[in-house]
Amino acid sequence: MQYQISFNSPLGFLILKSDGQSIKEISFSENDIQEQNPCEVLELCKAQLDDYFSGKSLTFDLPLSPEGTEFQQRVWTELLKIPYGETITYMDMAVRLGDPKCIRAAGTANGKNPIAIIIPCHRVIGAGNKLTGYAGGIWRKKMLLELEMKHNPTKRTLF
Repeated sequence: MQYQISFNSPLGFLILKSDGQSIKEISFSENDIQEQNPCEVLELCKAQLDDYFSGKSLTFDLPLSPEGTEFQQRVWTELLKIPYGETITYMDMAVRLGDPKCIRAAGTANGKNPIAIIIPCHRVIGAGNKLTGYAGGIWRKKMLLELEMKHNPTKRTLF
């Protein structure tokens, strides 16, 4: 069974989806959804997102099961290793994956991340610390990085 709820965040509406056991998707939406079908894991996700946006919590502790290819899964696993308030470049990501030549493929997989914010694809930036590519829009990426910088004062700049 598919469960879904919306969450009105500082970035607009987030649509949260679950199979009842784990988070399957978090996406941005311009509109609230009419059909809300909550479950326990979605309510927990909503509470943790609230804590993230308010700065009360810097981490998430949720079961995740994004659907993707084996390579995409590897990229998303690497994304989860980027600490709160820190950024890496797409080249750094490719090197972490063991092949600097896979930079474009890594960037593409990063862009297909189905669980926004929790799998922190917003923490990957372009060469020269440029803000590039974000499925939710560059303005959302900038806001997320600024939020993390605000709640992680040891970092002077993220981009």
